[in-house]
Amino acid sequence: MTPLIDIVFLLLLFFMLTSTFSSYGEIELSQATAGAATPSEPSERAFVQLGATRLVLNGAPIALEDLTEQLETGQVLVSLDADASAQRLVDLLALLRGRAELTVMVLE
Repeated sequence: MTPLIDIVFLLLLFFMLTSTFSSYGEIELSQATAGAATPSEPSERAFVQLGATRLVLNGAPIALEDLTEQLETGQVLVSLDADASAQRLVDLLALLRGRAELTVMVLE
């Protein structure tokens, strides 16, 4: 009986140390559909190209931290390079999140 109790405690210790207790955040994405009309067309549009090491706003290179100063209202179209990581996209979307005047669309 004593070895069984030891095994149970070892299993309990193993599962407690290998489990994670952190919660993951989520960012809501809405997919644009072809042919769908928007109720009001935005007056300003910005085109952002996102890569692993580069970020380009309307053809000019820009730092990720300076992007919020340039974009206040309108629509942001985000185009991803082949080397863009998911974490880099999440960083960009988290930076632009929470602005009621700003609409973000990720292009395929």
